[in-house]
Amino acid sequence: MSVAGVIVDDGGRALLIKRRDNGRWEPPGGIVEPGESLPDALQREVLEETGIKIAQPATLTGVYKNMRALVVSLVFRCEAIDGHPTTGEETKALRWVTREKVSELANEAYAIRVLDALDPTSPPAVRAHDGTTLV
Repeated sequence: MSVAGVIVDDGGRALLIKRRDNGRWEPPGGIVEPGESLPDALQREVLEETGIKIAQPATLTGVYKNMRALVVSLVFRCEAIDGHPTTGEETKALRWVTREKVSELANEAYAIRVLDALDPTSPPAVRAHDGTTLV
């Protein structure tokens, strides 16, 4: 199980990270550690990858299953409450992006997570993908 946080600023832009391991643009997130709660995992992953502390509770915006890796990811819309975007051990770059720019930077499987989170009036999405494209 993994979690990801889509931090949205006052202008409606989302914060994406460029991962050091694969060079992909995506929302910050990662695997939930044994014994760790979902909110704690979300807060830890976002802080580690962006330098930003998020408010709790965050709003669930989607459930995404990678059909190849058999990983389920829960994605949350988040509000920053402290810190400044910064790169780190896992993050090569960060960028605030508009809805239109998301699909230019991220592959379909990750772009849809951000786009779903940018629509606060929709119920949580449930989607499947192969790691790159929706299935």
